[in-house]
Amino acid sequence: MTTPSPTSATARPVADTVENAAATPEKEQPYAALGLKPDEYERIREILGRRPTSGELAMYSVMWSEHCSYKSSKIYLRKFGEKVSDEMKTRLMVGMGQNAGVVDIGEGWAVTFKVESHNHPSYIEPFQGAATGVGGIVRDIISMGARPVAVMDQLRFGAIDHPDTARVVHGVTSGISFYGNCLGLPNIGGETVFDAVYQGNPLVNALAVGVLRHEDLKLANATGAGNKVVLFGARTGGDGIGGASILASDTFADGGPTKRPAVQVGDPFAEKVLIECCLELYRDELVEAIQDLGAAGISCATSELAANGGSGMRVDLENVLLRDPTLTPEEILMSESQERMMAIVAPEKLDAFLAVVDKWDVETSVLGEVTGDGRLQIFWHGEEIVNVDPSTVAVDGPVYERPVAYPTWIDALRDDSASALTRDVDPDTLRRQFVQLVASPNLADTSWITNQYDYYVMGNTALSFPDDAGMIRVDEHSGLGFAIATDCNGRYCQLDPYQGAKLALAEAYRNVAVTGAVPTAVTDCLNFGSPENPEVMWQFSQTVDGLSDACLELGVPVTGGNVSFYNQTGDQPIFPTPVVGVLGIIDDVARRIPSGWQDAGENIYLLGVTATELSGSQWAGTIHGHLGGRPPAVDLAQEKKLAELIHAASQQSLVSSAHDLSSGGLAQALAEAVMRFGVGARVWLNEIQDRDGVDAATALFSESTGRVIVSVPREDDVKFRGLCEGRGYPVLRIGVTDVAADGDMPSLEVQGLFTVPLDELRDASTSTLPDAFGPIITERTA
Repeated sequence: MTTPSPTSATARPVADTVENAAATPEKEQPYAALGLKPDEYERIREILGRRPTSGELAMYSVMWSEHCSYKSSKIYLRKFGEKVSDEMKTRLMVGMGQNAGVVDIGEGWAVTFKVESHNHPSYIEPFQGAATGVGGIVRDIISMGARPVAVMDQLRFGAIDHPDTARVVHGVTSGISFYGNCLGLPNIGGETVFDAVYQGNPLVNALAVGVLRHEDLKLANATGAGNKVVLFGARTGGDGIGGASILASDTFADGGPTKRPAVQVGDPFAEKVLIECCLELYRDELVEAIQDLGAAGISCATSELAANGGSGMRVDLENVLLRDPTLTPEEILMSESQERMMAIVAPEKLDAFLAVVDKWDVETSVLGEVTGDGRLQIFWHGEEIVNVDPSTVAVDGPVYERPVAYPTWIDALRDDSASALTRDVDPDTLRRQFVQLVASPNLADTSWITNQYDYYVMGNTALSFPDDAGMIRVDEHSGLGFAIATDCNGRYCQLDPYQGAKLALAEAYRNVAVTGAVPTAVTDCLNFGSPENPEVMWQFSQTVDGLSDACLELGVPVTGGNVSFYNQTGDQPIFPTPVVGVLGIIDDVARRIPSGWQDAGENIYLLGVTATELSGSQWAGTIHGHLGGRPPAVDLAQEKKLAELIHAASQQSLVSSAHDLSSGGLAQALAEAVMRFGVGARVWLNEIQDRDGVDAATALFSESTGRVIVSVPREDDVKFRGLCEGRGYPVLRIGVTDVAADGDMPSLEVQGLFTVPLDELRDASTSTLPDAFGPIITERTA
């Protein structure tokens, strides 16, 4: 894009200036190679009144990419802002449009959180793709003025026995653990799913959470003519060029990994220093605005800061500190090198700012200043190479109303209900199916992965793996904290994306509620196939409708998130996978509720009603290799009532454990509750069968929603039942916790059907991932 000077092979490249662009309107430009369509290129020419310079073309190509501009999803995402009640605004301090959402959790504290994708890089280069996914989302949290306090990850891999899956799994989990552990951030939860549909398009979604005092909130708005534009952090290199526009905004062709140069390279130690440096800058009030450099790098930071602030900006690009001095200005603008931040600093504070970054040994360069003319001007050694209205780059990109088509295959899929599958009554068969489910890849113990993560660093983790949600203490004096859970069942979403999105929110909401926290806000990462496929766009539109409707009904706002399209290889898209993260507030983490019982002699209660809802279930998939029918129904009013019931029980200390029922149904929940602390249980199903009109297989394996199992100390039994009856929520006593007799192994006994000793349960659950990927790497830490 930039040609060498004819006078010397080693001379500085000659820049394509604004003046030159105006004088050479017919010059051919490689817009298609940068991911721009012909009509988009023509629109850029119309906006500028001339052809773009090479630098301008680089900026527009990355900022108008699907990954950065949301050009195919904007018309749908507006629904999250339209379907908002006064209740949803109560605690919302910052919503969509900034680097991350911010929620008031009380006592002057706020929490910022967000989930984003790093899918394609994690297939091409699993270690660096996943590592830099963690680094990027953490910088979003830093840029809000917060200290990062936790991370989570939501992973989707191909079939567990496919030859390529181990490559991706080893690389991704190593990258996540390396980066997060080096930052000193606890990894407190997430998901791991194996399915052949993700074989060529694994999903690596990373979530980060930070805490801040209200007064420390920072926004990415450049205002104040004369304020300085400062780039600090790592030097700019050639890694990640085209990551947003080329790698993340296109499908994979059939075949093996490609496009390695577009994958960034991360340095967590540099980011750790950057975190502490930023926090000191915030403490001393030395920053007017700040933006991290992630996707689209300097192109994004300059245009978004200027556009958000309604201002202009002048930048001298030669002041950027480089790892590679041969980079052209276009490459500098497009580079997605990691561990970089851009700050707006008042001139009178610049010396103090530079003193702080020097103290932390963070390299810094003053690139330019904020102007009042509304133009973004970028110069290269005195020559103007960019002169644009920043809003046209960062805000007013293309908006597509893609064709939408009802899938030709979906009616046949829905007609193939799991109700036609054989549901055995034979006790031996039910026992075999139960153990088979516990050992299945998507229900088995994930210690092979999670033991690579540090869950307790920083000393504020109240709940983590394998509990239903992670929980962090924010204030050690009051015990104030938050819980967070992420969920999505892609099988449900393939059957019905509208219902599947509601189910994803309901499960994450319920997982937060069972910890004793109050679900408060949402972030999402919407992973789909190509937006150029009308059937994919139908799935996407249905998903946004379902999620926005459900958020409105539950009273929890979407604070921000991410859309990841083009997750398909050839013409095969992934299942719709809208990962939903729910944040909840707990006034004292000492009242948290674990997911497994710890004492014998407690009563086990089932809250909620069981229906014959096996379509899309783990039982259907694992036992019968089946996917079809309609996913379970969800009653969000009941989910809200259930959450309020559990919170009231927590406040009165009436329950000693709570575990939601979702994948694998009652059977899996019982198995996990027994394995959590090694305390057995005796359970009976006859009352469920009689009340709800279901058979034993359905009672065990149905995935009906609005259900939780709790254990209640006997001295609190009457109060608990009274609480349920007073709130009108269905409740049944279905068992008791049980310690084995001397010399015997604790077990799970389903009376009249089967008994499975604890050691058999654990062997089945803990062997699946090691059998596929090798021994567990570290000792269990929990």
